[in-house]
Amino acid sequence: MGISAFVVDWFGDRDPFIDQSYALMQPIAAKSNFHVAMMYEEPSEDDGSTDEVLADLTMFYGTYLSPKSPGHEAYLTYQGRPMIFIFPNSGHTDWNKVREVVNKWKPAPLLIDENLPGQYGSAFDGFYPWINPGPKGWAADGSHWGEEHLTDFYKTMTSKYPDKIIVGGAWASFNDSKATWSLNRHISARCGQTFKDTFNMWREFVPADQAIPFVLIETWNDYEEGSAIEGGIPTCGNAAPQNNLATQPASAPASPTNPSRK
Repeated sequence: MGISAFVVDWFGDRDPFIDQSYALMQPIAAKSNFHVAMMYEEPSEDDGSTDEVLADLTMFYGTYLSPKSPGHEAYLTYQGRPMIFIFPNSGHTDWNKVREVVNKWKPAPLLIDENLPGQYGSAFDGFYPWINPGPKGWAADGSHWGEEHLTDFYKTMTSKYPDKIIVGGAWASFNDSKATWSLNRHISARCGQTFKDTFNMWREFVPADQAIPFVLIETWNDYEEGSAIEGGIPTCGNAAPQNNLATQPASAPASPTNPSRK
């Protein structure tokens, strides 16, 4: 399906089940010529967030990134440095302090944060856009698929932050109506057009002879949010789901790697 890595949720010791799952995936990936990376879920608590993040990342480094870690060679890297994706929650972590600590790792990781740079923008090496309908908000019919959101992201990143890594964002649909915590939010699949449009939007802002290094497909198996692409891209009518997720025109540069969060 054109995917070469999974970006996997990880909560440190806050969720032992997820940690055990990741521990299984990394050595399997190494045996299968595949890659994995961690999507670190920032603690939601306000107090002590920075200390907890430091403890969690130190634990991850020792357990999964050291040369003695099973399958460590499968960890996703860019220019020789491991990539750690951040999913923000509390907003109370001092990422400058975290940056100082992880810079001592050998090699130091690339920290990739969600959406555009904010207060701690200098502490991060790159950014990715997450599923978002855009400034108009959620439409009942799902017609707000994120065009304005992605336009703002790519336009801002290429014009104001040329030294930062751009990780593209692509999604096929969103529908949380079946989730126990549903907010009745929808993004229509538009017969597969939503995925095609989000997957390729970065091309409008990057020179034709260049390519961004990664596209993050959101998401692999978040079925409760109606964004899963594990079974293929949604279509209309009786057509089977499309399963060639990373089709690129022949004139395009080398295809970006396409990790998925789950």
